[in-house]
Amino acid sequence: MHRISRPRPDDAAAIHELVAAYDTAVVGAPDLTLDDVADELAAPGFDPDKDGWLAYGEDGRLDGWARTLAVGDSDLVEAEVVVRPGAEGPAGDLWGRVLGRARELAAERGHDCVTVHIDVYATDDAKRAMAAEHGFEPGTSFHRMRIDHHGAALPPEPPAGLTVDSGDDEDVRREGYRVHQEGFADHFGFVPTTYEQWHARRQAMSKNDWSQLTLARIDGRPAGVIIGNDQFADDEKCGYVAALAVLPDFRGRGLGRFLLRHAFAADAARGRRGTILHVDSANATPAVGLYESAGMRRVLSIDVWQRRI
Repeated sequence: MHRISRPRPDDAAAIHELVAAYDTAVVGAPDLTLDDVADELAAPGFDPDKDGWLAYGEDGRLDGWARTLAVGDSDLVEAEVVVRPGAEGPAGDLWGRVLGRARELAAERGHDCVTVHIDVYATDDAKRAMAAEHGFEPGTSFHRMRIDHHGAALPPEPPAGLTVDSGDDEDVRREGYRVHQEGFADHFGFVPTTYEQWHARRQAMSKNDWSQLTLARIDGRPAGVIIGNDQFADDEKCGYVAALAVLPDFRGRGLGRFLLRHAFAADAARGRRGTILHVDSANATPAVGLYESAGMRRVLSIDVWQRRI
């Protein structure tokens, strides 16, 4: 039997130890930091008394952790279920609680149905089987891609008519938000949000750095945006591209490649060992090919499983 309790901020270290043990068993090394866990517990919209569960074994060890997070006011709920390798008992209970809470979150937002997404490492056969057992099906796969930097990187040659501005400025952040929303409109799992929701979610991240948002304009018109942060700075010593979007009217002009190489040069100047990003393998634009042609390589695959309830 496992004792279920609700998470609190001071549980972050125990959750981190559990998830690191799971990651190590599945992908060979921890794939998150203590700050990442703290950010999850403090995420806007996450209610620890309703959206999170800890499962403790009879010996007092934390054997399971699960959470849900509604995406804005939509019918999409992101879920996470992590069980310690070798622990018996908590998995089924936690999956059931996650699905039950997802239904509640949909009803609270006025939706008759809910779509639940959960990430599963492509190498985790046991979790894939558990997801299928609970009615989930594969939705898409994301590749983690990386390029290593060896000393300074030359800044890229800008396209004609290009100007760039930093997200340190509030007006630039608002323009970047609009480009991001339009540029990602056709992507898997994208949910439109208000600027306030978009800003709050990033602002709450301990690794957020608005100076790593770069807005590109062509002949004075907003055309593309790249958003970086320090998510992989502590553990991988790498920069991270959280989002790269180019508006449809400006695609095919080399702007995406410019923004990517702009991020590479900035990360190298910060002393980062490399740059990391995630890309949907079924991206509406040929993003995987762009990143590979820029020297990036695939280092990890994460499948998104989904269930409509």
